[in-house]
Parts: sequence; structure tokens; C-alpha cells
Amino acid sequence: MGVKNAFFSWGWLRVRRLERPVISVGSLSAGGAGKTPVVLMLAELLGRHGVEVDVLSRGYGRGSGVVEEVDAAGLASRFGDEPLEMARRGVRVVVGADRWAAGRLVEGSNEDGRAVGSIPHPFDETERMGHPVHLLDDGFQHRRLHRDLDVVVLTAEDARDWLLPAGNLREPMASLGRADVVVVREGEAAVLIAAIPAGLEVWMVRRELVLPVAPPKKPVVFCGIARPEGFLAMLRSAGWEAAGRVVFPDHYAYAESDFTQLVEAALHAGADGFVTTAKDVVKIPAAAMQRLETVGPVVVAELRVSLVDEGQAWTAISRACGFGVIGQ
Repeated sequence: MGVKNAFFSWGWLRVRRLERPVISVGSLSAGGAGKTPVVLMLAELLGRHGVEVDVLSRGYGRGSGVVEEVDAAGLASRFGDEPLEMARRGVRVVVGADRWAAGRLVEGSNEDGRAVGSIPHPFDETERMGHPVHLLDDGFQHRRLHRDLDVVVLTAEDARDWLLPAGNLREPMASLGRADVVVVREGEAAVLIAAIPAGLEVWMVRRELVLPVAPPKKPVVFCGIARPEGFLAMLRSAGWEAAGRVVFPDHYAYAESDFTQLVEAALHAGADGFVTTAKDVVKIPAAAMQRLETVGPVVVAELRVSLVDEGQAWTAISRACGFGVIGQ
């Protein structure tokens, strides 16, 4: 990683540009930092200011290398779990290992700003600023694509973790020097500030678990995410005690036997339903969902983040993307 970064810094490896500004959201860790909620938060912020936005994502674990737009009604095996999660939240997402090619697909769209077959954008009813923006998902290590603003999500666990394979870090803390902005959780800011290089802008965010309906009184909680302890702790902090828990590896592809295991775990625990994450629910087929619902409802807990100082973030975005005073 160090050699590769040096080659990019010296200009020995090619960096390609897209016509539209690019805001990258990434992390030092391989997973569990909370990048997807930050991408969704920025998509919402940009949309409220009338900015057309799309997300360029690798689509981890895809069965295809084709660059294509995510169909919200499609399968996680085709598009990846996190891209499908974002698409079902109403955000336009294009997947492909080559994020430059993904961006070119968007920029080659037809006159109304959408590629053929794309879903309606959730902010089409707002007045456009005429400055579309790409959000590069998990882009800190994807240096082949030029970005106008490099945002890195940092957690307290990152600061005390080890590099792969001993730990979960892709890069050391010193790599934060390449970033423009570091995003930290409000409750961890005091601990992390000393570890962030001087001169970098810091955005603080608040996190909240949102459940669309009241969870079962005795749910089995299951998930296949990195660092699941944080998700379980947030459920406990919100007053939701699990009757049982089943944890799978990150980006786990569920099989029929796993749903059998979940039903058996629920019956053994006397549970009356399930709680899982938005990233996991997109991988549950309809037949499997019906099977789980014989025990009780399957409730999805969505992790959402909000900026402590939204004006600070919008000023940095406007400056980086060339908006000037528009939207102020």
C-alpha cells in the first residue's frame, strides 16, 4: 500500500478525472467505520441544496464485473449489498470495479440526467443548481479516480487497531494526511482529535438507530456486518434487549440453512420476531422472509447519521465543488 501510494503521489500511476466533481467517502479500515450512512447523509444534504447526486460503488461481492446502474428491485448477488441498500433508499447508484467507467456511464446519460432504465431521483422535485456531483463510495484507497473532496470516516477503534491481517486497517493512521476532511462521531471526538493531523477539517456526526415500527419484545438479533458489537451496543442503549443473537461475517451471503438456524434459534429462545440491519435485509429472499415471519415480524434497524454543524460541511463542499455562494 505504501509503494502504491508513493507511485500515485509521484505521478507514476495514472489518475483519471470525470467531468463532474467527485466527493470520496472512505476509511482506513476494511469495514465497520460507518461509511454507507455518511454517503447517504451527504446524498441527502446535496439533494436538499438542489444538487443532482449519484453514488459510484465497487459493489463488494458482486457476481459480475459489468458496470451498471443498480436496480432497487434487483438482487444483492448482482449489485452488492450496500449499493442495493442505498438504491432502496432512493439514491441513484452505479456499480463497477472501474469507478471512472461508472462515472462516465452517468455522464453519458440522456438529456434529463438519467441513464436509460434508471430509477427516478428522490430530489427531482427540487430546483436544480446545475452542478451534479458524484459520491465515490469507499474511495479512499481507490486513487485511480481524481476526487475534489476526500472525506475519511474515522472511529476510535481505528485509532487503536492494527493493519491487516493482524487487524482491520487497510492503511496506517499516518495516511490521514491525504484526506481533506475527517468525520468522527460526536462521542469520540475528544479521543480522536489528537490523532488527526493538524490542518485537516473535522466534521462531527451524531448516530441514531431508526426502527420504522416497534421491535418485538423478545427479538433474535442477526447481522452480517463488520464490527457487529457496535450495532448490538446501540440496540442495548436504545433499550432493546435481544433474546438471542446470531452474527455472520461481513457481506455474508445467506443460504437456506442460515434461515433454518435463525428460526431454530428464535424458537429455542422463545423469541417473537427478529431485528436486523438494512444491509442484511436486502439479502433475504421473499420465501425466506415469509419463513422468518412465522416466528414474528422482521424489523430493520437503520443507522442514520447527522452533522453537528451542517453549515461547516456545506461550506467545504461548495468550495471544493465550485458552487461558490450558491445554496448559501
